[in-house]
Amino acid sequence: MLNKYLIRIFAVIFMVPFMSCIREDVSGNDPYANFESLWKIIDEQYCFLDYKKSEYGLDWNEVHERYSKRISPDMTQYNLFEVLSDMVNELRDGHVNLGSGIATSQYREWFDAYPRNFSDSIQGNYLGKDYKITSGLVYQILENNIGYIYCSSFSDGIGEGNLDYMFKALELCDGIIIDVRNNGGGNLTTAHKLASRFTNEKKLVGYMSYKSGPGHNDFSKPESVFIEPSNGIRWQKKAVVIANRRSYSSTNDFVNIMKQLPNVTIIGDKTGGGSGLPFSSEIPNGWSIRFSASPMFDSDMNQLEFGIEPDIKIDMLESDIIKGKDTIIEESCTFLKKK
Repeated sequence: MLNKYLIRIFAVIFMVPFMSCIREDVSGNDPYANFESLWKIIDEQYCFLDYKKSEYGLDWNEVHERYSKRISPDMTQYNLFEVLSDMVNELRDGHVNLGSGIATSQYREWFDAYPRNFSDSIQGNYLGKDYKITSGLVYQILENNIGYIYCSSFSDGIGEGNLDYMFKALELCDGIIIDVRNNGGGNLTTAHKLASRFTNEKKLVGYMSYKSGPGHNDFSKPESVFIEPSNGIRWQKKAVVIANRRSYSSTNDFVNIMKQLPNVTIIGDKTGGGSGLPFSSEIPNGWSIRFSASPMFDSDMNQLEFGIEPDIKIDMLESDIIKGKDTIIEESCTFLKKK
C-alpha cells in the first residue's frame, strides 16, 4: 500500500524536472553556457552541498572558479564532456551522472575504494542446483537449516503472494539471511514491501526533506517515514541482512530500515550510501544530468548519504575464498545458530 510518503515522492518526481528547466539567466549553447547551466543546476537543486562541505570541504563556488578555467570557446564536445564529468564527480555521489551521446559519467570511488566482499561463483556453492526463484528473489535452505535469500535488485516488483509462498517454505528454518550485496537499488516501494515482512508494528524509520528553493539550505520540514507491518506472513525469528559497499540507493534505505528492527542484525561491510532521491534535468546542448535532490535521514536525523555501518563488520577472507567459502555467509550462519 502506498503511504503518504511514497505518494509525495511520485509528486516530486514529476515536479522537479519541470522546475529545473527554468533557467532564464543562462542562455546559448556554447561550451561556457553549458558549463554555467550545469553548475547552476547543481548549485540550486543538489541537496548535499552544505553537508559535503562539512564532511570533506567541498566548496562549490571554488569548483566553479577552478573548472571555468578549463572551458574554452573552441573546445570539442569530447573535451567539454570530460571537464563537466570531472566537475560533477567532485560531488562524490553515485546518483550524479552526466549523460550524453559520447558516454555517461559515473563516480566509482564510492565502491572501488572498498573490498568487493562478494563472489557470485562462491555464492553458487551455497545455492546449489535446486534453489528457487520468485519475483526476482533467489532462495534456498542451507545445510545447517538457515534460510538464505538473495535480492540482487529492487527494480522489479515483488508480489505479496510470492513473498507468502517463500516465507512459508522457509518457516522451519532456525534463522534467515537476506543478502543484498551488489544490489544497486531500484524502487523504494519494493524495498519497503520486503522490509514490512520483518516488523509487527508501525515504526518510524527515518525522515525525508524536499528542495523548496535555490539556496543550499532551502528544504521543506522533514517528513516522517514509517514502515508498516505486512498483512501477509511475517518473519518472527532472528534475521541477518548481509550488505557490502555496492548495496546502494534504495538498498541503502532498506538496510537503514532493517537495522532498526529488533530481530535483525546487519553483517558485512558498510553500504554504499546514495540516500538522496535522484531526479534529472538537461543542459542547453541536450545532455542530461541526474542528481540527488531530496535528502533522506535515519530516525535520529543522521544523514545516510555516505552509507550505513554494519552491526558486525566482516570481510571475505582470502583463505576462505580459496576454499570456495563465503566468510560473511559463514559468520552469519554461526550468529543465527547461537541460542
